[in-house]
Amino acid sequence: MRSAAPGGFLIRPWPDSGAPGSDLGEEGRGDLMLKCGAVLGITLICLAVLRRWIAGGACRSSVRLDGKTVLITGANTGIGKETSRDLARRGARVVMACRDLTRAEQAAEEIRRSTGNGNVVIRHLDLASVYSVKQFAKDFIDSEDRLDILINNAGVMMCPKWLTEDGFETQLAVNHLGHFLLTNLLLPMLKSSAPSRVVTVSSIAHIGGRIDLDDLFFSRRPYSSLESYRQSKLANVLFSRELARRLKGSGVSSFCLHPGVIYTELGRHVHGWFPLLGTLMSMPSLLLMKTPTQGSQTTLYCALTPGLEAKSGCYFSDCAEKETAPEGRDDAVASKLWEESARLVGLKDT
Repeated sequence: MRSAAPGGFLIRPWPDSGAPGSDLGEEGRGDLMLKCGAVLGITLICLAVLRRWIAGGACRSSVRLDGKTVLITGANTGIGKETSRDLARRGARVVMACRDLTRAEQAAEEIRRSTGNGNVVIRHLDLASVYSVKQFAKDFIDSEDRLDILINNAGVMMCPKWLTEDGFETQLAVNHLGHFLLTNLLLPMLKSSAPSRVVTVSSIAHIGGRIDLDDLFFSRRPYSSLESYRQSKLANVLFSRELARRLKGSGVSSFCLHPGVIYTELGRHVHGWFPLLGTLMSMPSLLLMKTPTQGSQTTLYCALTPGLEAKSGCYFSDCAEKETAPEGRDDAVASKLWEESARLVGLKDT
């Protein structure tokens, strides 16, 4: 029944879905459920495809590492831990170089149990301290017979402007200078174990980075956590490239990589600088990030893939060679950065 409303409009009663002749009967409800099911199915398929795309490439190498020694910095969490686990599963002696020995031992014990490899050890290393790096390298050379793979994995991301005990800005100190010194101090052992590899974890954030050789530590320019992070990741790329040039013919290969966007503890400082971004990272947008296992795949690819020596000095992402940003191919800046880094950490013979 229809009733007239002011202005000449007609008002129809809301259809009773259960009443005979209603607009939504049993058949209508069935159609609606089929449509909802189809939408849900398509959504799940799209999510699965998206997750597979985000996961990127996977290291397919079946190489065993029995009798080999691998050193990984920052190995007690995130992609460093998963890299350690995979290499331990392949039979390597894995040396986990970490700042927090308590957490490192917990991670090492978990890896020993899950892989059945008891040859997983921890060593203290604070990359923010030149003294700690030198002491670590001395102890490593005194106690180890060989070094087949060095993985420069540890890092900090977008932290406040902190200075290390040596007066260095923390992001450049940990991400670049500490690894620069460590690699150089261990080069004799890497050469004696050749063929060997140095794998440095950088980031796509090197794009847009700038090496300010006159003000590396933001003493004169305003500090930006993002600018500092980009500078340190660009330094990783340039260091890896220059290392490859200097080691040509030595049997030691150098590779650099972007692991992907991964949900790990590395982003903890992002919450403080960008609260909205930090909140989003803790929500369903995590579907858009790699897991630590997925994030470790390119590191493993660079460390294990046979025949990759010809690509020494190259940059990789998703288990494939990629071209760096133009600033990552500047050999003149790479050479100057090397000399300045050597001066800062007191490395006389480079």
